[in-house]
Amino acid sequence: MKLVQPRWRIAALALVGALPLLGGAAQAESGHGAAIERQDWTFGGFTGQYDQAQLQRGFQVFQQVCSACHSLKRVKFRNLVQPGGPQFPEESVKALAKAWPYQISGELDDQGNPIDRLPGLPDPIIGPYKNDVQARAAQNGALPPDLSLIVKARSAEQPSAWYNQWLLMLRDIAIGYQEGGADYLYALLTGYHEPPADMHMQDGMNYNVAFPGHQLAMPPPLSKDAFVDYQPESGVKGSLDQNARDVTAFLAWASDPTLDGRKRLGWQVMLYLLITTVLLFLVKKKIWSRVEH
Repeated sequence: MKLVQPRWRIAALALVGALPLLGGAAQAESGHGAAIERQDWTFGGFTGQYDQAQLQRGFQVFQQVCSACHSLKRVKFRNLVQPGGPQFPEESVKALAKAWPYQISGELDDQGNPIDRLPGLPDPIIGPYKNDVQARAAQNGALPPDLSLIVKARSAEQPSAWYNQWLLMLRDIAIGYQEGGADYLYALLTGYHEPPADMHMQDGMNYNVAFPGHQLAMPPPLSKDAFVDYQPESGVKGSLDQNARDVTAFLAWASDPTLDGRKRLGWQVMLYLLITTVLLFLVKKKIWSRVEH
């Protein structure tokens, strides 16, 4: 005997199954998550390229502010000289490496004893801590992450109903949007504010509108009254907003140092394929032009 479910029961089961989705949509539409505004980056889109002057200013911000807690272990000093990046003069980078306040440790001498030495061009840009245990002890249990891949490791989510997500995804594909991590990092650096009166802040936490949960252990590295001043010849005035943009662009380069060359090669390949397609079409038309159809 075949059991037939009444239509009203099938509809009720379908509605119950859809409740989690509807709840998620309601959450998204209510703006529960922090919306990250999209910024205008020189390296954005299909044709964007890094701005060398901006990368140099961004490294200055990293050196004077971020390096006090964070490392850049996947970036070597020599990378600061190479094309597609800040392209500092090699002699200046050599002097910078020798004057770097943190030494390379963990190497052994001829007798097997650990030694510390000054970094050089082939060495990574290290931070103040020799290991994670030392970092946590100095930061009240918090671990400052290495910033080499921080832009690629973060993303900016746009709060939206679940049925709109695929439209947003198609839009991002059409415009070549890959700057979600940079948008998030910029929003984080400029997102420190006083907490709302009804919000309970845990001890040692700082309110940040861009950070999930809005409570962040890292104190504001930049502020309206404490920012990095640039050299007068740079033609750019230092400010919280400018520092945040410049160091974000520098860390975007650190996460993707081959972006300029990859985009140039991509357009060359597209041009090659276009020319090849036209030539193949003309050859085919020539060969088959005398064949009766």
